[in-house]
Amino acid sequence: MYAIIQTGGKQYRVQEGDTLFVEKLVADVDSNVELTEVLAVSKDGKLTVGSPKVEGAKVVASVVKHGKAKKVIVFKFKRKKDYRKKQGHRQPYTQIKIEKIEA
Repeated sequence: MYAIIQTGGKQYRVQEGDTLFVEKLVADVDSNVELTEVLAVSKDGKLTVGSPKVEGAKVVASVVKHGKAKKVIVFKFKRKKDYRKKQGHRQPYTQIKIEKIEA
């Protein structure tokens, strides 16, 4: 059984027991989060696709930890104009573990 969910503007294919990194969620560590934006569910080889969401379906996940990704350097440069700008960015994330899929 698997489901396709949407969170943080991205879509993920998840199964029970999967761990994944998503955009930062407002939740405490070791708490449960219900993801209700389920786009499709496959159960016993039968695929149910929503329009746009599957009614009554949800995915329950537990929050493992919060963190920041590796630093990305943003360097802007214009030649012959003595213009240089260096910035760093670390994207915050939430690591979740899929507990169960309810469809």
